[in-house]
Amino acid sequence: MEGMVKCSANYVPLTPISFLERSAIVYRDRVSVAYGDIKYTWKETHERCVRLASALAHLGISPGDVVAALAPNIPAMYELHFGVPMAGAVLCTLNVRHDSSMVSVLLKHSEAKLSVVSRLPFPLPGILEYESLLEKGKLDFEVRRPKDEWDPISLNYTSGTTSSPKGVIYSHRGAYLNSFAAALLNDMSSMPVYLWCVPMFHCNGWCLTWAVAAQGGTNVCQRNVTTKDIFENIARHKVTHMSGAPTVLNMIINASASEKRPLPGKVAVMTGGAPPPSHVLFKMEELGFHVTHSYGLTETYGPGTVCSWNPEWAFLTPEGQAKIKARQGVQHLGLEELDIKDPATMKSVPADAKTMGEVMFRGNTVMNGYLKNLEATKDAFNGGWFRSGDLGVKHPDGYIELKDRSKDIIISGGENISSIEVESVLFSHPAVLEAAIVGRPDDFWGETPCAFVKLKDGCNANAEELIKFCRDHLPHYMTPRTVVFQELPKTSTGKVQKYVLKEKAKAMGSISKGNATSKL
Repeated sequence: MEGMVKCSANYVPLTPISFLERSAIVYRDRVSVAYGDIKYTWKETHERCVRLASALAHLGISPGDVVAALAPNIPAMYELHFGVPMAGAVLCTLNVRHDSSMVSVLLKHSEAKLSVVSRLPFPLPGILEYESLLEKGKLDFEVRRPKDEWDPISLNYTSGTTSSPKGVIYSHRGAYLNSFAAALLNDMSSMPVYLWCVPMFHCNGWCLTWAVAAQGGTNVCQRNVTTKDIFENIARHKVTHMSGAPTVLNMIINASASEKRPLPGKVAVMTGGAPPPSHVLFKMEELGFHVTHSYGLTETYGPGTVCSWNPEWAFLTPEGQAKIKARQGVQHLGLEELDIKDPATMKSVPADAKTMGEVMFRGNTVMNGYLKNLEATKDAFNGGWFRSGDLGVKHPDGYIELKDRSKDIIISGGENISSIEVESVLFSHPAVLEAAIVGRPDDFWGETPCAFVKLKDGCNANAEELIKFCRDHLPHYMTPRTVVFQELPKTSTGKVQKYVLKEKAKAMGSISKGNATSKL
């Protein structure tokens, strides 16, 4: 159209860097980061990040270089989310629970030029202490903003529920938009107080590292996530918001009386990572937490959907409300489209809450691609949508509900069994703390549900009791025929590592050759 001019006056590449720069002005004297007795203001955090960017550039970090970080939720980890992009580099946050061999593989794959590590147990040549590094930085450093908003800002490796993590590339544009969406779906008004329970290394803290800065909030950091620390930090800092996987919520509702403390006010909680059992949501609300259910993947910058609440649902029973909250919902404002499709025909499934299909995403908050894996990127985007690999149904109101990972669905005698549905029933048993369902080989049925269960402290239940409980609440073909009592292996973000449990169930052999129940 005639008369338009695209120039620096009306077009600037989107980047979360601008969130920090604005907060350093608007919220300059407000606390930005609190960690024990350590506190910084937004003015100080901005200055520290500029110094960090300057120091990195002085060390030879060039635009596009990867800087790796291996650290828990401490102030330095937060600062890296701004300082590294301000140097024009790409931040690669690594899972602190990876063993040395996996860290070595990921460092090599990412080609990281520099690594920032928390608490090395031994001295190494060439190591520079973080605060000493900041002292070398200059405040007059010219921040290296992206030339193209599609330029990479971070590299996130998938969280390891499968055995082969992939490097997911985030852009400045996607991070900017998903940060806004995260603030909106968490109902973060100006200056929230956010407690860090989600690891910052997981999807850059579900993009809330940047979202909290956009709102001039306070980041309450904690190295370890325990129920004692959660309740103490909420009381001490008057926390208004937090996030956590369902396992964190489960920890909270099962905290001892000596650990629990009265909440200073309503605490908004975003949960995701795995479908939360309605029983857990119900108990959280009883304690005074307001839970919002979100769903997404590393490839969607973390949260991609939200179970937006409709006022008429307030008239339902608490149990009815919890069941609705357990849905994955609809796309957030930063995402263009969300659908349940037949993966072969790419046609939308009927909105009948029964027909299963694959959850698919399309929009600006979907990854750029997988690092050095063009074939996997093309497969993920086949058909013009991002294929999640998750199976779900669509309700008549348009809200989606996850049923399983495509690789976790159990096919027994030709019937599809959702492990999520069986797990939800087990979670409602008063003695069960955690539960996971996988398929166990069966000579007759092909496979049957195998339950791995951890009981609450001081509670007793045997395999026969749990099987009968499931039989009373589920169709018989969905009832577990095997129950194994043990600790559940998890990723650092609280997801159960089902591939580990699948191998264990496989090693147990066909259930038709042995007993119907097992206790280990």
